[in-house]
Amino acid sequence: MAVLNRLIRSAVAARSPALTFSSLSSSIKDPSFPATTGRTAAAERNVQWVFLGCPGVGKGTYASRLSSLLGVPHIATGDLVREELNSSGPLSKQLAEIVNQGKLVSDEIIIKLLSKRLEEGGARGESGFILDGFPRTLRQAEILDGVTEIDLVINLKLREDVLLEKCLGRRICSQCGGNFNIANINIKGENGRPDLSMAPLLPPSHCASKLIARSDDTEPVVKERLRIYHELSQPVEDFYRKQGKLLEFELPGGIPESWPKLLHALNLDDHDDKQSAAA
Repeated sequence: MAVLNRLIRSAVAARSPALTFSSLSSSIKDPSFPATTGRTAAAERNVQWVFLGCPGVGKGTYASRLSSLLGVPHIATGDLVREELNSSGPLSKQLAEIVNQGKLVSDEIIIKLLSKRLEEGGARGESGFILDGFPRTLRQAEILDGVTEIDLVINLKLREDVLLEKCLGRRICSQCGGNFNIANINIKGENGRPDLSMAPLLPPSHCASKLIARSDDTEPVVKERLRIYHELSQPVEDFYRKQGKLLEFELPGGIPESWPKLLHALNLDDHDDKQSAAA
């Protein structure tokens, strides 16, 4: 992880559009890994996974659960951005202007924040990772591909009308920082599509009166984020698809329906995962 961090910082310093880093791994990790192994082997391998998907699809939710299951850190660049926004750091004002307009944070800023997080994790002895929100651009994918070998890229997919409703329903507890969602989604299936239901993720009683919406979760900003995602970030899917590392996963519903099926797709459903019972 420390080596990855140094090379990422080197890439930022160079700011070269032509990235020529060589892979750190002397033996390519098997892209079919999720279908052939389980939790113990996964932990020993220090998995290096990436979550892709539109804003609001649930990358953070499922990446966090897999992080706990596999014992590797979940690194969400969206959280890194929000932490910087809430700080008095040198990037906070610049980030506020970008996020409130629904624009994509630049590669240089994201990589600086990720580099800082990796350095802090390396000092704590972390190894392996599940990345959430990085890479978002083809250039970021090329940087990452040049310095480490990604095992698997999980691409979460969900209808855009549902994504919009989910984003507008997101709420944060102003006291504890917990994430909740008040959207109650029930869509009747049409044209061969199944019904889709997602129950709200409501807060406990002590948080109910303290819920606030994110400043960037407005309909115009969410629609702009989705437009930018389709325009700039979807080429990342093609990048990993060509490498045979992309797992497409269409969410069939909320957490109770989707989580067991995701575990099955990853060949992890035979593990005693207490999170499933809590879903």
